[in-house]
Amino acid sequence: MIVSAVLILLLIFSISLAVILLFNQTDNTVEQKSSSSTLTKGTEETTNSMNKNEKQSAKNQEEVINDTISSMSIEEKVGQLFLARVPIEGQLESIEAYHLGGYLLFGRDVEMETSDSLKEKIKSYQSSSKLPLFIASDEEGGTVSRLSRGTDLVPAEFKAPQQVYQESGWEGICSDIQEKAKVLHSYGIQGGLFPDADVSTDPEAFIYDRTLGLDAQQTSEYVKITVEELKKQKIASTLKHFPGYGNNRDSHVEIVYDTRSLDELRNNDFLPFKAGIAAGADSVLISHNIITSIDEAMPASISRPVHDILRNELGFQNVIMTDDMDMAGLADFISQKEAGLAALKAGNDLILSSSFQEQIPYVLQGIEEGVYTEKELNQSVYRVLKMKMDIGLINW
Repeated sequence: MIVSAVLILLLIFSISLAVILLFNQTDNTVEQKSSSSTLTKGTEETTNSMNKNEKQSAKNQEEVINDTISSMSIEEKVGQLFLARVPIEGQLESIEAYHLGGYLLFGRDVEMETSDSLKEKIKSYQSSSKLPLFIASDEEGGTVSRLSRGTDLVPAEFKAPQQVYQESGWEGICSDIQEKAKVLHSYGIQGGLFPDADVSTDPEAFIYDRTLGLDAQQTSEYVKITVEELKKQKIASTLKHFPGYGNNRDSHVEIVYDTRSLDELRNNDFLPFKAGIAAGADSVLISHNIITSIDEAMPASISRPVHDILRNELGFQNVIMTDDMDMAGLADFISQKEAGLAALKAGNDLILSSSFQEQIPYVLQGIEEGVYTEKELNQSVYRVLKMKMDIGLINW
């Protein structure tokens, strides 16, 4: 009798313990689900908040740019579209008279300067401008580096990308850009007009020494890394020379005809440009070569079909700029006076000009006559001002 009672008590105790454990497990599951739900909700709220902030930031930037454009005269807007070669005389007066968007430094602008005098010169340019100037200098490295041709303007001459890559790979490319950015910032220069996105594997080709010297895939990786690093350093990136220079002759001295098929360009030369665009390139520079498979009549820099491919097929929405308008590949094709307007009508946003004194009045005349609309003008000014904001040149 006593044994039976004990067994019954043990059975009741076991059942009670099982019920207690079951309730605890249920409570823990509920708590875990609640915790998981709270965490998910928190993550979603954080993500939504970040997306909202990004959208708000983009909206604020857009509003600031549009407000700035609304306050500008037609003359001020047109001036923003000219990255002018620094004139020999009247440098400060030209900034004020033509409302220039920026100055492009050449060898003659730096070769007689000390580090201090160059800094002071660039400061004087900025002081003369209502809107901050975009100051640029060709600093690809190797054979193309203005600062390296000066006297003690750089700690060591900027090396060509080929040499840097061969010596230290991608890590070396990043380090080289970081060091270069420090030098450019120290002088008040915001653009180095690189990377060269051309694919060239022929050592005899004109453009070879300025490229990575490797195939399209490796060149694409180089362009991607360079654009990403330049973005971190707040230096404007410029992909050149669209739609790809290939192994063609030198357009600095003659009109060049590129007879490659569009399929060949798409499957090879376009690839580094696509990589750079996907990485967030600030600008793309157009060559003066005549690409017969796209437009057999016009140099690329003043060809609407070439620009349409860049905008619509490759999806590039930032600044498109010309190569130097004084190069024979264009100068022997169209008058300097007409070239600026032709380039803007083709779809460029920024003109690299030595003849801005002739070109700007001609553009203003074109606007008055309706051959270049104020809507097109405003779109280009928007892109130029956005680039200036993105690199921290204009605060907002």
